[in-house]
Amino acid sequence: MAKPPDKTALRVQLRALRRRLALEVPDAAERAAHRLPLSRFSRFRDVAAYWPVGAELDPEPVLHAILDLNAGRAKACLPTAIDRDSPLRFRLWRPGEALAADVFGIPSPPASAPEVTPSLVIAPLLAFDRSGGRLGQGGGHYDRTLAALRKARPIFVLGLAFSGQEIEAIATEPHDQRLDAIVTETEFIEVGGVSR
Repeated sequence: MAKPPDKTALRVQLRALRRRLALEVPDAAERAAHRLPLSRFSRFRDVAAYWPVGAELDPEPVLHAILDLNAGRAKACLPTAIDRDSPLRFRLWRPGEALAADVFGIPSPPASAPEVTPSLVIAPLLAFDRSGGRLGQGGGHYDRTLAALRKARPIFVLGLAFSGQEIEAIATEPHDQRLDAIVTETEFIEVGGVSR
């Protein structure tokens, strides 16, 4: 029986790769926004992005493209970690508004911002595969969060990545949440249907 890959060692390698890609493809976020088939994203109203940490691809160009498409109808929100083990909560945010550090020190909307349940989640990642597998930072925050959101309502999860973050297959476990699509600086990869 094959031994499962050491995800801790893999994450170290993938973080180094992502740092290199960030230097090699500095305009990847803008290019990814141009790859998004925008007409297929017109139904989403509460759009969750994330605050990029380290070499994570900046979601703001993709977020702005979707908000501009749905001008006056869609709103942005960002995740907030309340504690180490609970699902993330999403609070409304307008780009440019002041943010406060959450329990992990990541900039997030303040506690006074209204909470919302997003219909579209733009998710960061370390690696992805073409079947929607996602390897995250290892804390399980997005898996717990996406599972909780999917119990409450249908949501669409869009992974945002450098094309170089694609790997052949991610070893998944039952709790791992899949992506519905991935957008990179070179292509849009649809795993599930946007109509879901």
